[in-house]
Amino acid sequence: MKPIWIVDDDQSIRFVLEKALQREELPTRSFTNPKDVLAALEHAEEDGGPQVLVSDIRMPGGTGLDLLDKVKARFPGLPVIIMTAFSDLDSAVSAFQGGAFEYLPKPFDVPKAVELIRRAVEESQREEVALEAVVVTPEMLGQAPAMQDVFRAIGRLSQSNVTVLITGESGTGKELVAHALHKHSLRAKGPFVAINTAAIPKDLLESELFGHERGAFTGAQTMRRGRFEQADGGTLFLDEIGDMPFDLQTRLLRVLSDGHFYRVGGHSAVKTNVRVIAATHQDLEQRVKEGVFREDLFHRLNVIRLRLPALRERREDIPMLTRHFLSTSAQQLGVEPKRIADSSLNWLSRFNFPGNVRQLENICHWLTVMAPAQVIEPKDLPPEVAVRAASGEKTLAPTSAHTSADEGLIHVTESPALPRVHPIELEVIAPNEGWESALQTEAIALLSSGKTDVWDIMSKRFESILIQTALENTKGRRIEAAQKLGIGRNTITRKIQELGLE
Repeated sequence: MKPIWIVDDDQSIRFVLEKALQREELPTRSFTNPKDVLAALEHAEEDGGPQVLVSDIRMPGGTGLDLLDKVKARFPGLPVIIMTAFSDLDSAVSAFQGGAFEYLPKPFDVPKAVELIRRAVEESQREEVALEAVVVTPEMLGQAPAMQDVFRAIGRLSQSNVTVLITGESGTGKELVAHALHKHSLRAKGPFVAINTAAIPKDLLESELFGHERGAFTGAQTMRRGRFEQADGGTLFLDEIGDMPFDLQTRLLRVLSDGHFYRVGGHSAVKTNVRVIAATHQDLEQRVKEGVFREDLFHRLNVIRLRLPALRERREDIPMLTRHFLSTSAQQLGVEPKRIADSSLNWLSRFNFPGNVRQLENICHWLTVMAPAQVIEPKDLPPEVAVRAASGEKTLAPTSAHTSADEGLIHVTESPALPRVHPIELEVIAPNEGWESALQTEAIALLSSGKTDVWDIMSKRFESILIQTALENTKGRRIEAAQKLGIGRNTITRKIQELGLE
């Protein structure tokens, strides 16, 4: 079998993948930059070339995406896996648009990476590599596994005309996904027309969707084209489809079936060529059981279903989204972007966000206007966020240990200490008792509270303090901090993301 080519300037990544693949009896060949890969490909016909190419996305002397373009131009059937530590939709988009087999976010789970490479090997052996394109939407960010699944789904659906049903709670970004599916579809040059079926009165919705002829009803002075005609050749996004009146559902079903409809008051059928993307926050199966949503329309819409996760299901994305929204809010208002303290991010990450991403965006806009200082501290957060984050979660508020060299004391205090939230009472530990006694005291308090996740709580606090202290000691240099702690660079990066310390 031909070898797996690994391209990464990071020696540790190359080493880990080489050893993992060797254990699976998969041969490997490693490179540190795209230039050497291209030179080796010149002789690919002599030595057989790679079975699969695994490349980092950012390296000295070139990018993995540039390498992908050149490789695909010469070997279109070669599966290429792009590795990236930048977990935004842009990276996924560029990888899929260039014809990548898959992309692998860093830090990755080694067994999963090996499994992915094995799938690529099988695909290579079948010589059935599919070229896929994804949509570019910088506003869509996420490194949580649930969002990575969404990115992949967008990539696979963007080149299809199939009807898509997007489900998820209000504020999760359903219209953003619809825009993304349209923007890089075969209909991208056509119009994107959106309508919220729940926001328009029943008496007007039919005219809004299908248009009306002159004189069709009182006030219809001229003929008016509806949304279906306006979206001809493009995409029509029907938001909150679960609230559509039952009688209009019949008309919608007919349009989806044959592409024909009649304007209100009209007698001539109008033909339209529209891709329909629908969205709802409701349980349509339950609506069907209740008899308020047509079962045949449900099946017509539910060709491909794409579920968007609630923000509380992807808490690891909250720091990244918060900084993004603070930046965009500052641009809109023409002011300098505000920075947010880690302690404030900890509180935001504990909030359940019933309004999801939209609520976080609104909070960031509020903070841009209302926070008094350039750095947002916990006391600057909206009162409802701080109170609910402190009282509505199952885990305790994060704590930190502060040492004083002068006094020789370890003070265990609540962090962040918000004046409007009742603090957790913890005693001060005398210097001769040591930090182990402080740890024991805290453990006793948590165990006595009846909690069943004490191990996770204490482990996260311990790791957070160690990593924060090491980063302070190295002035934020992660690699040096990892070396001093005796852990790998990928490990400290993963821990910083998991613990919300970015």
